[in-house]
Amino acid sequence: MTSENKKQLHIGLLGFGAMGKTHLYAVNNLPFFYGDLPFSASVTGVCTTSMEKSKTVAHQYHIPIATDDPDVLIHHPDIDVIDICTPNVCHLDALKKAIAAGKHVLCEKPLCISPAEAKEILAIPQREGQVCGMVFNNRWLSATMRAKELMEEGRLGRILSFHAEYLHSSATDTKKNAGWKQDRDVCGGGVLFDLGSHVIDLISFLCGKISQVSGMAQIAYPTRAGRDGGEWKTNADEAFYMLCKTEQGAHGTVQVGKLQVGTNDELSYTIYGEKGALRFSLMEPDYLWFYDTERHEAPLGGDRGFTKIECVGRYPKMVFPSPKAPTGWLYGHVSSMYEYLEAVSEGRAFSPSLADGAYVQAVMDAAYRSADNGSILTEV
Repeated sequence: MTSENKKQLHIGLLGFGAMGKTHLYAVNNLPFFYGDLPFSASVTGVCTTSMEKSKTVAHQYHIPIATDDPDVLIHHPDIDVIDICTPNVCHLDALKKAIAAGKHVLCEKPLCISPAEAKEILAIPQREGQVCGMVFNNRWLSATMRAKELMEEGRLGRILSFHAEYLHSSATDTKKNAGWKQDRDVCGGGVLFDLGSHVIDLISFLCGKISQVSGMAQIAYPTRAGRDGGEWKTNADEAFYMLCKTEQGAHGTVQVGKLQVGTNDELSYTIYGEKGALRFSLMEPDYLWFYDTERHEAPLGGDRGFTKIECVGRYPKMVFPSPKAPTGWLYGHVSSMYEYLEAVSEGRAFSPSLADGAYVQAVMDAAYRSADNGSILTEV
């Protein structure tokens, strides 16, 4: 397909913290990973909280438009997609304006800060062909895609139980200034919003929607250095624990936290079915472990046992690097960005959708309500 025939997608990037930079990387590098793209995409504008920072980012990354006013990008006639990478409390306003302006929208997780806001977002009329989606990038890890494939083939049978966790060590140093994701006034919640939203989406994606939860929140350090370096009273959960039940009857546990000394970016899950089981860890992203009860069993074990499946860089649409090359965290973001922009270029719906984001919001709300009421089992 010649460049003249490709749909041109111009992206306005709201926010340029770690995730804004990650999204820019994904957009800029799509041609390397996918070869002859069926569309052409570029970040045309960037908006941060200060004009000085926006100009610096625009100059460094060759972005034509720099602004500190989101409305400039949302209402700019040359921008097709609004990519929201701002703090959570800013999502609602940006989503309302961008959807109403007829822009395609890609929103970082979580969707917003409450079920009421999520309901308000879903009620905004969308135009025909308008594509709005969420960034739950861990769906696009090669091992997760292989896990989904095995489960859809019925290789695990009925899902009975699961355990999932996402652990960081970023809240273990009380002298280190807290970030905005530790501040409930900006994040909307604590680690349940930040890391828990990823895990809830993954379990729902693989095992079915969660229908009941029992939650317990933990603040290990009630006082720590705040965002300005002064003494600050911690106002958001630093760890969160959940017992869950899915609509299909599977039972499981979810643990998320930033108190775990020695951890890095440790997302993992284990899923048990009647016919098989799966294990995955983001710290070993190239492999998925699969146990198949239909394998031959013998007194000395036969062929039974967990099999290590080499998922590595086996992304069906990627042409670079080699499918044998080890994968990593960025692959999920690059693949997620490609699938979203491809949906925009073709005018079709994208999953995960804003409705998926609203569902995750409802699960987190139920978990918080449970934690506030003695961890009683709470309906989603």
